[in-house]
Amino acid sequence: MSTFFQSVRQGFANRQGGRTNGANANPSQQRSQNTSPVTCNPTNASPSSTGTSFSYPSNPGANVEDASKTGTDLQAPEETKWYFKEAYAKLSVKGNFMPLAAKPSYLDLGDWLAHQTVEQYRLISYFIVTIQEKNQNTDIEICNATQCPTMSAGGKISYSWLNNERQAIRVPAHQYIMLVQRWIVGKIHDPVAFPTESPFGRNTPSFESNHPSTVGTEQEGRRPIPAGPTTLNRTLSDLAGREWVGKSAGFPESFLGDVRTAWRQMFRIYAHLYHAHFINPFWHIHNPNYMDLNSSFCYFVSVGKLFGLIGERDLEPMQELIDIWISNGSIPADCANGAFGITQ
Repeated sequence: MSTFFQSVRQGFANRQGGRTNGANANPSQQRSQNTSPVTCNPTNASPSSTGTSFSYPSNPGANVEDASKTGTDLQAPEETKWYFKEAYAKLSVKGNFMPLAAKPSYLDLGDWLAHQTVEQYRLISYFIVTIQEKNQNTDIEICNATQCPTMSAGGKISYSWLNNERQAIRVPAHQYIMLVQRWIVGKIHDPVAFPTESPFGRNTPSFESNHPSTVGTEQEGRRPIPAGPTTLNRTLSDLAGREWVGKSAGFPESFLGDVRTAWRQMFRIYAHLYHAHFINPFWHIHNPNYMDLNSSFCYFVSVGKLFGLIGERDLEPMQELIDIWISNGSIPADCANGAFGITQ
């Protein structure tokens, strides 16, 4: 397991040689040697100006939530993709990701989902950097407006974005990915959406009745006074008010919706990486690092299915690969069946 994370964290730094055009290559053909990707900090990434007529949303969160999921028939049915074959569904780790996906008993669910969202974004960022690498001969990024004019996941599915006027627009894949990055990073660094402080503060005092530490102190006068029995006309849950995931840890009521939106958008990026870039660049990377892509995606799906963070319909573009991992145990039964699925 450590080998996988060490490899991913290095950002594929150990590549050699020049990149070839592998758009039509088969994995059985000889792999070319590749140069290291350029350094990129996704936290600072923002959409670049391309002269197109659409405007980027000033509040991406409101738009990304409603991005279109409908697919259009762009071409005839294709042969089975290489990444949907069991021979190329191998992982760079042994076992499964249940130890990393399951929530520790002592943690609040909101804290755990926040941690998983940040971790999954950190992992997928390294693969995004890979397709942002520029060809040394053409000075053009691997994922560009010519090669990927839409955010697609195969020949039949493409995703659109809602602009400020809530109009569904088609943008090139690299711009769509940048919009998603900007939205997720904005949420992660928003102290309201993803709070890092306890809702009760760091130094919450104890007011336990008759506690020795309060005798003779200012707190002694503020100790609770025992009261007589009370008749309740409502249940305790009603008196506590509306509940939501992460409430006790200080997360807002919109938290679960934001997490699910981030998960759905990260899945779309993974789907595009496979359908548009599995051969070039991932198959051509030395090692081969396509197994690291598989491992990261398998981990992502395991967590998403375990807690019900992404719907079955959303997973359809990659369902054949997911089914392989479920059948061979790479995605354990508890994850596949959504053992801890959140119904809220």
